[in-house]
Amino acid sequence: MHPRSAGDLFPNLPTRIKQCARDAGFDLCGIAPVRDFAELQVFPAWIADGKHGEMKYMEARVEAGELRRASLARVAPWARSVIVCAINYNTAHPYSTQVQPEEAGRGWISRYAWAREDYHDAVLRRLRQIEDELRELTDTTGNWPLGTGNLHFRSYVDTGPLIERVYAKYAGIGWIGKNTCIINQQLGSWLFLGVILTSLDFTKDDLTEDDLIADLPAPDRCGTCTRCITACPTQAIVAPGELDARLCISYLTIEKRGEIPDNLRSGMGRHVFGCDICQDVCPWNRKAPATSAAEFEAREGLVNPALDWLAEMQQEEFRAVFRGSPIRRTKLSGLRRNAVIAMGNSGDKKFVPTLKKLCEDPDPVVAEHARWAVERIGRVTSADNSDSQRFLRRARLQSCR
Repeated sequence: MHPRSAGDLFPNLPTRIKQCARDAGFDLCGIAPVRDFAELQVFPAWIADGKHGEMKYMEARVEAGELRRASLARVAPWARSVIVCAINYNTAHPYSTQVQPEEAGRGWISRYAWAREDYHDAVLRRLRQIEDELRELTDTTGNWPLGTGNLHFRSYVDTGPLIERVYAKYAGIGWIGKNTCIINQQLGSWLFLGVILTSLDFTKDDLTEDDLIADLPAPDRCGTCTRCITACPTQAIVAPGELDARLCISYLTIEKRGEIPDNLRSGMGRHVFGCDICQDVCPWNRKAPATSAAEFEAREGLVNPALDWLAEMQQEEFRAVFRGSPIRRTKLSGLRRNAVIAMGNSGDKKFVPTLKKLCEDPDPVVAEHARWAVERIGRVTSADNSDSQRFLRRARLQSCR
């Protein structure tokens, strides 16, 4: 049986859904139809070119061999619409590009990861609240609950078989910027997205103006601006709206395991988890408001964290400090590796004693990057680096034994 049109159930259902989203704490909500949008057609080629790097989950395919994320209709044939919700996570702290001199020797953790609660949990909790309220609604006769029959709801935060930003565009949440982020004219791009797939159909076959009750796509307001493209230290934005993840600092510090390619290390700067540069420089974020959600306020010590603290962190402390945090995704080895690279990029000789000790770290990834960092600081400080160079040669000889 074909899903009943949402207009047949509730003439004002979209309005009710958006009110439910506001009640749950979301700042924005829109509804998009399930379609093979043009933006989805480039995904297979992007995967084929290997621009997703080591993120193998993006290669997931259906039994017929087609990519799961390339067409929602193949994975969830019952879905007719996608309810897209967005919540602002910006805080009042300065941007990474507004670093003060005293912070130059400290690390940078991406803004979204400062939160007191993992955003996956915070957003999913709100989506589930909307689901519960929708199931309690009845039609005008009072006897047709939305949660019965062929009606289905399924919520996702980053884990669904779809590209959220594409549906966010067609739900009117914002446009897809040249940095590939969703940008809203009022809130900027500091937005967490959550989606609810539903069998509710918000369009009718004839698509007349009166029947079309899904939201309209947001117009692109980037214009000729290319600040995000030129600001990227590793040139990861290879074309407007096209990101090569293998070059992206967020990918390198979070998803990449093992050694970071030598030619990309210096471009990582002081970033130890994620990167905000392409959003920091966006004009639409100049006046972006701060969030009202308390759980997205920064945890103590995560804004401009001490690099030596992170580089020498042990497993027990890592679990305790980052419990319920997305930072756990990079694992302790990755976080320490990133901190060591940032220490080398700082050029600050105060880190040399710590780095020399880390050159003999039991973790070979940390040790190798520590040797690179000693050499990097030596190059920066040039003439007075003889002690560091002698130590580096000894460390290399020992590592070859």
